[in-house]
Amino acid sequence: MKVIQLHKNESTLIKRAVKNNREAQHMLFELHAPKMLSICRYYVKDVYQAEEIMMNGFFKVFTNLKSFRGEGSFEGWMRRIMVRESISYLRQQKDIEFAVEELDFKNEFTNNIETEIEVEDIQRLIDELPEGYKIVFVMYAIQGYKHQEIAELLNIAESTSKSQLFKARKLLQEKIKNRNKTSYGTN
Repeated sequence: MKVIQLHKNESTLIKRAVKNNREAQHMLFELHAPKMLSICRYYVKDVYQAEEIMMNGFFKVFTNLKSFRGEGSFEGWMRRIMVRESISYLRQQKDIEFAVEELDFKNEFTNNIETEIEVEDIQRLIDELPEGYKIVFVMYAIQGYKHQEIAELLNIAESTSKSQLFKARKLLQEKIKNRNKTSYGTN
């Protein structure tokens, strides 16, 4: 039985790409572009703008590839670049507002709503969130950042990150609940 290697070893590709090998850079791009575009798309509604942000992110990836030390996954390193590019874009477009108010997290509305929702519907609902809510929700719930990391990246207080997440979850749950009422004719 003959084993055919479908993907070149990523570390070999990275070493070649550091030496400005265009073929290796292209292969890395092709390998990671779909995931990186989805990361940018979480933050930016317009898919064309998300593509531009991703391209700017890849430019930074290849420009700074020498600084990647291999102390973690390459994908994770690129993901952080894409998140920072997306946030930078949003900051340039308009001021991101984070509502600061004290909340009682013990009374958080945590009703699990069982429903069938398509991925596009979920993305649309996330897109409808106010920018501050959306960014924190995506970073925490989808990307897996901790509140301390979010606070540092966005230059906000950790408590602000927590309150934005609380509000985003509550608003999403309300939107899903309203959507279900409308969909199933109970409204």
